Amino acid sequence: MTVTDPAATEETEQNSGSRTPLSSIFLALQTTYLFHMPAATVYFWKKAPFLRLLLALIAGIILQWYWQINPSIYWIIIITGIFLSCSFFFFPFFKRYKFSALNGTAVLSVFFALGALLAWHKDIRHHDQWLGKEYKAGDTVIVRLDEPLVEKTKSLKAIASVTYLLHQNSSRQASGKIIIYFKKDSSLQQLSYGSQIIFKKPLQEIRNSGNPGGFDYKRYSLFHGVTHQVYLKDDEFDILNSKKEKWLPAFIFRARERVINILRTNIKEDRELGLAEALLIGYKDDLDQSLVQSYTNTGVVHIIAISGLHLGLIYWILVQLLKPLHKRKKISWLRPLLIITGLWLFSLLAGAQPSVLRSALMFTCIVLGEGYTKRTSLFNTLSLSAFILLCINPYWLWDVGFQLSYTAVISIVIFMRPIYNWFYFKNRTIDFLWKLNAVTLAAQVFTVPFSIYHFHQFPNYFLLTNFVAVPLSSFILIGEIVLCIISFIPALALSAGKILSWLIRAMNSYVERVEAIRLSLWDGLHITIPQACLLITAAAAISYWLMEQSGKALKWGLLSLIGFLALRSLSFIVSDQQQKIIVYNIPQKRAVDFINGRKYFFWGDSSLLADDFARNFHLKPSRILHRIKPSGSISIYNREEPFLQYQSKKILLLDKAAAWQPAATKPTVDLLIISKNPTLYINRLVKSFAIRQIVIDGSNSSRKAALWKKDCDSLGIPCHDVTTEGAFVMTLR
Repeated sequence: MTVTDPAATEETEQNSGSRTPLSSIFLALQTTYLFHMPAATVYFWKKAPFLRLLLALIAGIILQWYWQINPSIYWIIIITGIFLSCSFFFFPFFKRYKFSALNGTAVLSVFFALGALLAWHKDIRHHDQWLGKEYKAGDTVIVRLDEPLVEKTKSLKAIASVTYLLHQNSSRQASGKIIIYFKKDSSLQQLSYGSQIIFKKPLQEIRNSGNPGGFDYKRYSLFHGVTHQVYLKDDEFDILNSKKEKWLPAFIFRARERVINILRTNIKEDRELGLAEALLIGYKDDLDQSLVQSYTNTGVVHIIAISGLHLGLIYWILVQLLKPLHKRKKISWLRPLLIITGLWLFSLLAGAQPSVLRSALMFTCIVLGEGYTKRTSLFNTLSLSAFILLCINPYWLWDVGFQLSYTAVISIVIFMRPIYNWFYFKNRTIDFLWKLNAVTLAAQVFTVPFSIYHFHQFPNYFLLTNFVAVPLSSFILIGEIVLCIISFIPALALSAGKILSWLIRAMNSYVERVEAIRLSLWDGLHITIPQACLLITAAAAISYWLMEQSGKALKWGLLSLIGFLALRSLSFIVSDQQQKIIVYNIPQKRAVDFINGRKYFFWGDSSLLADDFARNFHLKPSRILHRIKPSGSISIYNREEPFLQYQSKKILLLDKAAAWQPAATKPTVDLLIISKNPTLYINRLVKSFAIRQIVIDGSNSSRKAALWKKDCDSLGIPCHDVTTEGAFVMTLR
């Protein structure tokens, strides 16, 4: 059992003023029981009672999202659970222990139902005035911009809240958010946060591309309360005279704009400026996408995302600035108040993302707990912060940053000390550097399953990049804060900007050089949800075994690993036997994959192969899902333009006008793929061929696609339009 030396603790607190920013983060974790793990004799659940409540809350959120149960059932569960829990206190004292399990179940059922109700209420589709229920064709829409305009390649974008719907002479209130894309025009300079506009152009429901393995953008938008979108030209809307602003968002946007202007004035290079904005306040609209990919591929993308590292630095700076208050007892209460206020102001300025709020809550608990000698379990503190965040927004449970943030901290808490003990260094500098790498290694244990599931890759040299990038980014962040403070002195600020530009350029160059090293990235990884769950279960069980020396937990961990390996082996066997034809949904493009086993042959626009973004966004997820690699050896035979045969299927590819004579004996066409807006009449084509399936790809106009679908419906031919129905997948075996 590890025993804390009170004298050593007191000495550490007295010397806190000499700590570096990174060491302050380690100490913050120490003060929340990182290096003083509970002894094996201490029951884990008793040390973290809030964890059970959190798990019940999460179970309710998940159940409600996937099954959409009537909320009245949850109210019945809550009332019943509260009644049983209250009745428990009227039991004779000696019977309370006997029925304690019943009381625990009642309490957990209340929090389970609470999670489900929170998820139901947060779903905008259940609101009585949701625009999806109220909106009708021909309605005029009044909206309020919820953010400043964001510049895109071909348009300006903003999220807006719908306030009113007008129909003829009547008006009705509505709720819900939409995405507005504005055509670039000088008149848009009048628009800002709080501006109100009115338009009549029809709203379009947000849809997914429907490509296999593709990002679920519809669900992502729904979790943010956004369900519709519209594209407006300068003559399709009017700006109302009145503005509707809320003081807190207005203050945040003005503060962010002020910080961005300071950075843009003093940091001239675009790549360095984009990273500086993301590093300081989480503003990512100016980030170079290739640079983001490099940071992702080398395992340091967490530097760009505002997280615990950034809050740790802010915490250290505030501690140093407010140190004099600690010595004056009469006003010492101001110190924690100002530190907490500073942390939350920075969190709001950084966009109030889940990872930021989690870190702000954690450091708030640290600051509030500084006056208490009793240490609490970090698991309990983490559970409390996660519980609060999920009560604010239950859909943060699906947020990748939220998942990685908590799993990283938990992983560090469990595995940092065992990994750190692998080596012993007398030199303090070397010991500190090893501690930094031990933290990085420990964080990977629980985050790897999540990272592979979401990003399908693993950076092999993450230690090499973290070793340099993490401390360097800390100095850059401090430098940016100094730049903002001295911005009123132009000459000094410009010099600071040049130094920051050089540091950021050096960090970018280092990251890109590591990325260029052979085998720096293990790419194309794919695990299913059951496989990810088994991998996480194995890590959790083994970690419980490390904490409590539980042989049962070790068995569960090994069984989970065996189950993971069995499912993964089975998935490879299934992939080896697959045969498919996939017609992708890519705007203005033609793209078809012919799959045989774990190989594919691509037929489509050559421009897709040169466009990294389009290829990675539309095609790569499907190829990772199917575990396929390119091959020119797939047998596509008897090819006579515009026909080809793949396996037993005869395919007709039409991308230009063609005429065939009616035939008495019509040859069978198993699949007709229409591309590039050809002049084509289905009712004439069926006189020459017996067509079993028609697919209209994304390179066709919506007007022609609608006409072709109408003809197919009248002729009884199955027709699939990828633009409205998602990618077409024909399984041959």
